[in-house]
Amino acid sequence: MAGASAAAPVARALLQQCLSARLQVQPPEPGCEAQWVEIQRGLIIYVCFFRGASEEIVPKMVNTLLNVKLSETEGGKYVSILDLPGNVLIIPQATLGGKLKGRSMQYHANIEKERGMALYSTLVALCERELMGRARCVEAGVALKHGTYGNRQVLKVDTNGPFTHLIEF
Repeated sequence: MAGASAAAPVARALLQQCLSARLQVQPPEPGCEAQWVEIQRGLIIYVCFFRGASEEIVPKMVNTLLNVKLSETEGGKYVSILDLPGNVLIIPQATLGGKLKGRSMQYHANIEKERGMALYSTLVALCERELMGRARCVEAGVALKHGTYGNRQVLKVDTNGPFTHLIEF
């Protein structure tokens, strides 16, 4: 429609297929090794919430992210991560909310840290519930792993792409 403006997104997710991924969730400390989470073939979901996001958007996000047909089968057909079935790694990614101003990035549209952490936790819990509610995923031993909100993390990915898609909510 001419003259109509689209509502600003309240969340953004970046989806990437992977053969394997390893995420450092706690850096090494004196006397303690770094802690990592790891998945094999599956989907990495990077997620960022913007100001104005609420609990209401999370079920829609989970439905879309887990059901979009981006995962390639051995036969070359594209299916959802639930139908593959494959593993899921969810990573909070505040930089997805960046906006270029001059030669610098600004993150003024990002949600407040405490609110973002709550929405991220809800997203992880609902994704896990959806995966564990599918007999096919349970039988295949599908794993859901996730990063820690508000921390810098090290990521190592083996991908058969890159095969990356951006979705706004």
